[in-house]
Amino acid sequence: MSADLRYALELADAADAVTVPRFRATDLHVETKPDLTPVTDADRAVERMVRERIAHDRPGEGVLGEEEGDDGGTVRWIVDPIDGTKNFSRGIPVWASLIALERGGRIVCAVASAPALGRRWWAARGEGAFRDGERIEVSRIASLSEATISFSRSGLDDPKLLDLARRAWHAQPFSDFWAHLLVAEGALEISVEHSMSTWDNAALQVIVEEAGGRFSDLHGEERIDGGSGVSTNGLLHDEVIELLSGA
Repeated sequence: MSADLRYALELADAADAVTVPRFRATDLHVETKPDLTPVTDADRAVERMVRERIAHDRPGEGVLGEEEGDDGGTVRWIVDPIDGTKNFSRGIPVWASLIALERGGRIVCAVASAPALGRRWWAARGEGAFRDGERIEVSRIASLSEATISFSRSGLDDPKLLDLARRAWHAQPFSDFWAHLLVAEGALEISVEHSMSTWDNAALQVIVEEAGGRFSDLHGEERIDGGSGVSTNGLLHDEVIELLSGA
């Protein structure tokens, strides 16, 4: 295991130590941000802790986080302290801390830690993708009519996505990060999210790709800053993007 990935796992351990005691806490403080999304005291505490640890342990490496912005630089940690804050704030156990490392514009390793689900996923370039220590791989289903797709509320107004879902064997919505990681595990073939930020996408991209899948935006560009996210097992990716584009 690379030193970068080992450190990412240490950061995930530290994040879990903050989030778990605050999950379902009776004194959890929830605010609404200007974009109308919720933020809790746990979100802010995790990101502050991660920034302080990185500043101490790895001076010169920046952080891009959902709550405190972007330090910039060619080496930066991309952090979503709690992906699924709506779930977290309502006591629903589908949430995770997403931690990824970017070097020269490329995500090189990542961890997605979901302690309330009892699950953790991680990957590093060239080292494969893992869930709880076991290697994971995408499915080999090559027909849309045999595939399972997940999509979120952000896609309900897209008739092309709804048509894609009707063509699939099964459609089952899973929340936030989880759908994309289920693609990496081989439980789903397709996950589509119309509204995604860089801190949502960074960790998911490398885990899906190291599991043998593909990750892109809705236009098929393999980027994390495109404002959307599409994960597939790779075999169906071009067809999915074509249908979503209306071609």
